[in-house]
Amino acid sequence: MATLCNGHTHFESFVKIPTIKFTKLFINGQFVDSVSGKTFETVDPRTEEVIAEIAEATKEDVDIAVKAAREAFDFGPWPRMPGAERAKIMVKWAELVEQNGEEIAALDTIDGGKLFGWCKDVDVPEASKILRYYAGAADKIHGDVFKTSRDLHVYSLMEPIGVVGHIIPWNFPTIMFFAKVAPALAAGCTMVIKPAEQTPLSSLFYAHLSKLAGIPDGVLNVIPGFGSIAGAAISSHMNIDAVSFTGSTETGRKIMQAAALSNLKPVSLELGGKSPVLIFDDADLDKAVDLALFGILHNKGEICVSFSRVFVQEGIYDEFEKKVVEKAKTWVVGDPFDPKVQQGPQTSKAQFDKILSFIEHGKREGATLLTGGKPASNKGYYIEPTIFAHVKEDMLIAQEEIFGPVMALSKFKTIEDAIEKANSSKYGLASGIVTKNLDIANTVTRSIRAGIVWINCFFAFDIDCPFGGYKMSGFGRDYGLEALHKYLQVKSVATPIYNSPWL
Repeated sequence: MATLCNGHTHFESFVKIPTIKFTKLFINGQFVDSVSGKTFETVDPRTEEVIAEIAEATKEDVDIAVKAAREAFDFGPWPRMPGAERAKIMVKWAELVEQNGEEIAALDTIDGGKLFGWCKDVDVPEASKILRYYAGAADKIHGDVFKTSRDLHVYSLMEPIGVVGHIIPWNFPTIMFFAKVAPALAAGCTMVIKPAEQTPLSSLFYAHLSKLAGIPDGVLNVIPGFGSIAGAAISSHMNIDAVSFTGSTETGRKIMQAAALSNLKPVSLELGGKSPVLIFDDADLDKAVDLALFGILHNKGEICVSFSRVFVQEGIYDEFEKKVVEKAKTWVVGDPFDPKVQQGPQTSKAQFDKILSFIEHGKREGATLLTGGKPASNKGYYIEPTIFAHVKEDMLIAQEEIFGPVMALSKFKTIEDAIEKANSSKYGLASGIVTKNLDIANTVTRSIRAGIVWINCFFAFDIDCPFGGYKMSGFGRDYGLEALHKYLQVKSVATPIYNSPWL
């Protein structure tokens, strides 16, 4: 056993660890080995031990998966099926997800270090909700009829875009799987999905459930592999009609370039963030502390929208700093299966090392380390909740996405000062405001360049609310009907009208 911070101890016995059932590529309705026979290890971040060997997709495997998806789109029943029939299958899939919720949650916990309770009570039910939402939209896809200025009858059709490549991240493997897959299925598309190499287990389980639900062979293909190989092959493939990606800005740039150099396929990119939260003098101090801390420590800081930059108005700054440090020191880090634990391990050794490197940068650049800053265990990828003060805007920890439990804390004087600081980032994914003053909230909301603004809350997502970024946080939207529309194309149809009494 490894003793973690706050005196918590790591145990293995809170939940029975499931047997790993699916480790191969899922192509054309079957689990198959990769052409090369290559595999890669997926590792439990709690123990640093190998969970399973996973089949590794290469370019040849991508070609086979794309061929299956292309044939399913060009000749198969899915795009030609009435929307109501697609909806029935999607609802059946949602029911199967719910029935297997505990096993799925355990897979995401051992694969990604996520809190088991959160996965079971939030992520898995949300996955089912996403499927049901887009199932409800599947039979409501229609175009328009236009009143023209000529002797023409003109209308539009909304048609599925074709074969879609989905490249999903490792921090929310369940939510992001269905945020990409569900609207594309509702639209009538077929697809190739590359889960992150760090967290492939739940995606392969979902592939198995899709077969049980009745999704036709070839419609949904899941091919674990590395971004530089499988992801690159998807992005540049001439027979993929669109790509949807969530991940780093650096990788998003490569995907966009590959799409442009191949068949000019459209891309949707939800990329990095360095989200600010602005806490004003009139804020409820205890609530502000809770929001700011949860905003950076939730999911061990591995969230693109985390409140990694915390700006506090100078009138309450000193008291806020004192309280947030005190609370951070009580934050429980440990085995994510333990219901008392608030923060599990970082997803991978690479991410663990990256976060610690950023912390060292913060120290060298002159920021004041108020708490944390070290590994929280001798075993596993655990990091203490970390808070820096006196962070200047040009410091690396204020500019780059750390993707870990590291808060950069600083103060501001006026509303104008707060807005300027909030916008002094190349990113524009999310932001927060904590105030009781509606005028302040309205002014700041309309001044911050970000895709979503949370007022006195954090992580307030809803399936009906579109989500995406400004600036280098990308473009395109997940969630809502906006997400459905990016998997559809508009076709206009015109026919002459002869001798009609009206146009």
